[in-house]
Amino acid sequence: MKTEKRKPSALEKAVELLAAQEQSERRLREKLLRRGYEAEEVDAAIARLQERHYLDDEAACGRAFRRLYEESSMSVRQIGQKLYAKGYSPELIRASLPEDDDRGAREREAARRALRSRFHAAAPRAKMKQYLYRRGFSYGICDTATDLFLEENPEFKMEETDSYEE
Repeated sequence: MKTEKRKPSALEKAVELLAAQEQSERRLREKLLRRGYEAEEVDAAIARLQERHYLDDEAACGRAFRRLYEESSMSVRQIGQKLYAKGYSPELIRASLPEDDDRGAREREAARRALRSRFHAAAPRAKMKQYLYRRGFSYGICDTATDLFLEENPEFKMEETDSYEE
């Protein structure tokens, strides 16, 4: 005789999902609804998790932003896009921005790390700048970081030819 498995409650499933990975409220809600839980049950589970402080978007967004800001080669713009995709609101993301006086220095260093991880041979300067610009760095940061990268790694400098010459 086959016994039927009991479907866990929305709260049990939410706890299981949170144990595996920190989630935003929006992302957790979407996952529970996709798994077939009723909206009322999902709302109750999320409210319970919030009152117990297991689900706190403000704190989670701040932790994720700080980790990416300090350890990654992403631009601030790219970090914001990543967190938005994870379900955090633009207001929470903006509130997580550190009040650095020298955010430009951090952006230059992140851009240089991005270039080091991507370029391992000579490449046109324009290609390096385009790579950084697509990753969300400002034009000024792209220009400065590329210059610094090429100063540190002269072997990567490619002789640039003018395409207008005949």
